[in-house]
Amino acid sequence: MLVMENIQLLLEGFQVALSVPNLISALFGAIMGLIVGAVPGIGSLAGVALLLPLTFRMNPTTAIIALAALYYSNMYGGAFSAILLNIPGDSPAVMTALDGYPLARSGKAGLALSTSIISSFIGGTIGIIILTIFGPLLARWGLNFGPGELTLLILFAMTSIGWLLGENPSTGLVATGMGIMFATVGVDMAMGMPRFDFGSVHLLSGIPFIPLVIGMFGFSQVIDMVVNKEKYVSVGVQKVSFRSRMMTRDELKRITPPSIRHGILGTFVGVMPGAGATAASFLSYVIEKRINKNRDMIGKGSIEGMAAAESSNNGAAMGAFAPLLTLGIPGGGTTAVLLGGLMMWGLRPGPLLFRENPDFVWGLISSMYIGNIICLVIAFASIPLMMRVVRVPASVMIPVISVVCVIGTYTVNNSLFDVYLMIAMGILSYFMSVAGIPTAPLLLTFVLTPMLEGYVRRAFDISRGSLDIFVGSNIARVLLALTVIFCLSPIVMNLIQKRKAKNGEAAA
Repeated sequence: MLVMENIQLLLEGFQVALSVPNLISALFGAIMGLIVGAVPGIGSLAGVALLLPLTFRMNPTTAIIALAALYYSNMYGGAFSAILLNIPGDSPAVMTALDGYPLARSGKAGLALSTSIISSFIGGTIGIIILTIFGPLLARWGLNFGPGELTLLILFAMTSIGWLLGENPSTGLVATGMGIMFATVGVDMAMGMPRFDFGSVHLLSGIPFIPLVIGMFGFSQVIDMVVNKEKYVSVGVQKVSFRSRMMTRDELKRITPPSIRHGILGTFVGVMPGAGATAASFLSYVIEKRINKNRDMIGKGSIEGMAAAESSNNGAAMGAFAPLLTLGIPGGGTTAVLLGGLMMWGLRPGPLLFRENPDFVWGLISSMYIGNIICLVIAFASIPLMMRVVRVPASVMIPVISVVCVIGTYTVNNSLFDVYLMIAMGILSYFMSVAGIPTAPLLLTFVLTPMLEGYVRRAFDISRGSLDIFVGSNIARVLLALTVIFCLSPIVMNLIQKRKAKNGEAAA
């Protein structure tokens, strides 16, 4: 009965979403989101914050449709610069760069862009369908994840990434430790004491994420282009045909399963308050690296890895609207800005919103179906223009990428210190690549460590220092068991390989 009632309300919502002002609003938001996502250093949070004042005189439904479209289309746009320039437009696109840029360098930029767009569409569609049918139930389920469960969820991700994303457990764990070290720089939010700031006022607020990610992905690439010019000669002269940007039936079969499973996973992660699209993208990539039959290729130019990351972050973007609308709880910074906008328009998100303002709620949800299709069409239409980037010679790309890195870093806080920090991180990332240390575990732990620290403190405050909070629910016990399994797996696998080697030598 609940499902049928929701479908009836959804059909009524399409009448609202298909009105001319709301269609124009969805189109405008989708275009702006693609641009904002593709430009490094801006991100959905800044984009929504900048667009919010322009919507105050609009009808609330029309305004929220534009802002929501900007948010989820930002997930599409972030992949463009990640694939073509190795500079993630926003933090959820970090994992996309790991496979997308190697594909672009090997002359398959069209395949990489098509993969990201199609998997984004699949993940977004799954997220909207789940939101439509189970939105209120999902929001209540997400509340079952208290500080203890969220601590174990993040710990599970951090204990697995070291050896799943690294070439071997040792280098992966080194990168993980570096990420934790960088994340603890700045003032401790609980005690109010500065940590590892070296007496610099610029580091009191911690190492900012944008200079870190642009330096490690973008500027390090500039250094590599200068040092290893011969590797990039073919990139500048390759010809991109129409066929190269069309996916074959076999390629579609390869990306469909990971897109579906991680679209579902991303939606559930997006429902959890505080998790967000970045955590969903990282977690899905880690899991796909573990379970995919082509796992050895993931991180070296695999469309399955891209599909997992892109479908997950789009699913999470849609899932974040469940707690926002049904409980008034934002899942991240962008949805917090949206919550502020709703309250300024006189709306009170929560269970009563569905009853008192059904036209608004279901008009917004219906517009997501339309907006997702608009994003798909616009993104595909822009591929011919975007693919011209891969035909630019390396001699031109070096100064262009350098300028993009500097401007993208400087405009966040208008700080030259951020530019110097970005350059330092680029140099560090280059030497890490020379030493065979991956950057992905560092970036993931850098993002997750502040969240882990906050949840641990909250968990101990609630339990008054007792460890029972970490085994007090079925969810916590399952996550704890998975963490132990992932920690022991490398040791067990290593023992099995040694035993097989010994048996092979004995048989010979």
